[in-house]
Amino acid sequence: ILLSFIGHPEIFPLVFTTKTQEIFNCRVDEDVTEENCFKLIKKEDIIQDLKTRATISDFDPVKKVVLEYPGEELLVVFDAKFQYGQNFYFVASEEAKENLLKPPETAEEKEEKEEENREETLEVHPYKPPVHKPWVSLGSEKEVEEESVKDTVTKIKYMISRVRRKFGAPIKFTDKNASHVKDSYVECTPYQDKTFSIKMLEKDVGVQMVPKVREASTQTKWTYPKNAATQYFPRQLSDEEKEESLSSEKLKEFLTSVHLRMEIALQQNEIMDAFFDDWKALTEDESSSGGKPDVYLKAYQSFTDLRYLKDRSISCVCWHPTIYGIIAASARQRLSYEEQVNLSDKSLLQQSVILFWSFFDPIHPQLMLECPEDIYCFQFSPSDPNIIAGGCINGQVVLWDISQHEEKLQNAKTVADGIEITAVNMVNASIPNFCKPPLVKYCAVSSIQYSHKKPVTDIHWLPGYFEDNQMGATFENRAETCVQLVTCSPDCSILFWDIPATKLPEQPSSEEVKEKEIFYMPADVPDTFKHLDLCWKPLIKINLCESDTNTEYCPVRISLRELHYHYKTSEKVESLNTLEVPAKESPYAEMSSPSSKKLRVLENISTDFFVGTEDGEIVYSDWKMEVNSDSAKPVRQKQIQKYIIHTDAINTLQRSPVFKDIVLSIGGRNFAIWKEGVTNGAILQSSCAAGRYTAGQWSLTRSGVFFIGRDDGNIDIWDLLKKTHEPSHFQNISESMITFISPWTASPKQHFLAVSDDLGVLRVLEICQTLSHPSRNE
Repeated sequence: ILLSFIGHPEIFPLVFTTKTQEIFNCRVDEDVTEENCFKLIKKEDIIQDLKTRATISDFDPVKKVVLEYPGEELLVVFDAKFQYGQNFYFVASEEAKENLLKPPETAEEKEEKEEENREETLEVHPYKPPVHKPWVSLGSEKEVEEESVKDTVTKIKYMISRVRRKFGAPIKFTDKNASHVKDSYVECTPYQDKTFSIKMLEKDVGVQMVPKVREASTQTKWTYPKNAATQYFPRQLSDEEKEESLSSEKLKEFLTSVHLRMEIALQQNEIMDAFFDDWKALTEDESSSGGKPDVYLKAYQSFTDLRYLKDRSISCVCWHPTIYGIIAASARQRLSYEEQVNLSDKSLLQQSVILFWSFFDPIHPQLMLECPEDIYCFQFSPSDPNIIAGGCINGQVVLWDISQHEEKLQNAKTVADGIEITAVNMVNASIPNFCKPPLVKYCAVSSIQYSHKKPVTDIHWLPGYFEDNQMGATFENRAETCVQLVTCSPDCSILFWDIPATKLPEQPSSEEVKEKEIFYMPADVPDTFKHLDLCWKPLIKINLCESDTNTEYCPVRISLRELHYHYKTSEKVESLNTLEVPAKESPYAEMSSPSSKKLRVLENISTDFFVGTEDGEIVYSDWKMEVNSDSAKPVRQKQIQKYIIHTDAINTLQRSPVFKDIVLSIGGRNFAIWKEGVTNGAILQSSCAAGRYTAGQWSLTRSGVFFIGRDDGNIDIWDLLKKTHEPSHFQNISESMITFISPWTASPKQHFLAVSDDLGVLRVLEICQTLSHPSRNE
């Protein structure tokens, strides 16, 4: 019995003999082939064949299936590859027959038919142009406005500039290893920005289980007893044993071997205190209150003037050398960097003066010095504090003589005590013309032709014990009166000024009329320096430039070793009520022509100087000149040494009041400390600060302390004995930029710090005891 094929119950394999193939017209390779393998045979013909040939019929094995087949035609398939084991197979269901005769269409065939149907059913519609319709708002513009990005942050304006000499200069890039150069790195330290806060939504956390560990120790008890002995009486040698020991060669050899070491130890005991109490010295620097002070700079007094200091910046502050509580300040217009470059084109719209203030009358100035232009810097004469020299914005040097008003400054406290503080006076105090101080006119001003071409940024008096000649050689000054000045300016020049004798030089008769015009002075102008007015010329001019490379340096600060002087004040603190200075005549009134005798040349006077430029460079050179034998022109002896540390103009270049060879330079965002004689760079350099440094000064009493003002109104207090990488303390003083800092020692127990800002306010701060009293061996 042939069963249906496994997996296909509707298929029954059959063997068709040649006779059967002829009866049903399904002969192989004639009626049916491998390609056309299907043959439909009627059910009636098969039943007739079963009746005729009975068991011989090839359909006999499937007789029952044939009789039960519901259709009228049966499908016989030629199996050329004998897939089901025989040469033919019989399909016993209508569904299978339909699937074989009409197989399901593939996806590609379906798509082709669908495209054909679409092409047949596609109708061509006529073109209709679009019609404009009015726009109807459905609320989408609000969503667009909410989603749009708007620029709400204020844009920052940057100005990038470079030195004029570098325009068009060739640039050469080289590789450099950061480890070969000291401090050749840029540190970008992270910081927390409180403006932004990120909420942590997901966090990966790893947990590891570890067993608990406990440390324990045991000590074995020593159970058995141990012998112990105590000696309470020293053992002594007998007299015979002592004599034998002292006379022995062994003792002599021992004393000879330790003699040198013993001598060194005794010398050290003389140098060092063997009984020094370290614990007591540890608390020596603490204040008497027993703790660190809350405020290191305590507000003592403040000065301002609505007429002369309104919308102006204080450029220089100087304390009166001998009179207690008198401080002078000069002001200039607040200009941007571009406006400062073209200062010569600026006209003086407001009267510029130097104001003198007193502790005893903070409302009214005591004295005013008339200025031809805005004053950038000024200094009191060390030999006569009544003589003042200043540098103008147009490059001229000005001289004042306030000897006629010295008594008024000394009696400032008495006058202040005599004014009754009433309601009327308080109202009148707000009026600028109330109690107007005397105005002192300048005695002399230098010749414009021979002065600086740019503002005088620094000025100093040379000490009274030597003078310079035109070649820079130093000679003794027997009068011991300061008669020479040094000034610097960004016009690449340093000028030395000499105040000659008061006796006027003889001039040709053709210039007598002109001479009278020049030296005519009003009645209220002192005639101390009338012979210098408008005809004063510098004695020496030093051009800071290198002829080999055509490099020019624009100095803004200068520091000379021999400028290391102090105004002599009495160590004994007198009562402020009885503080008087004996009246004396100005030494400049008795000046005469120099003696005909040959003056002695001073060989031990240093002529080296430091210069800070507006490009942030530190230059070290010598002002002494020698005549070149080839060109017969004066040339500088030493080559210029240049150091580049600062990124902005130098605003402070000052020698330490304790050490002559230590110099502090401040510029940009860092400071540096230099030692004269060390040529490989600064001995201490700070890192880049967050704010810009604008002013600075050494402490007058502590060698390791200095003050630095910043552009945000803070003052950094550096104490190198405590910290060298950051300021020890900082304190906010003003809302605007700090422009000048000037310390003053009123008495051993009272120290002041004058601080000015860019708003025209001068503040006097009292320095605490911790910052004013030096520690032992500082």
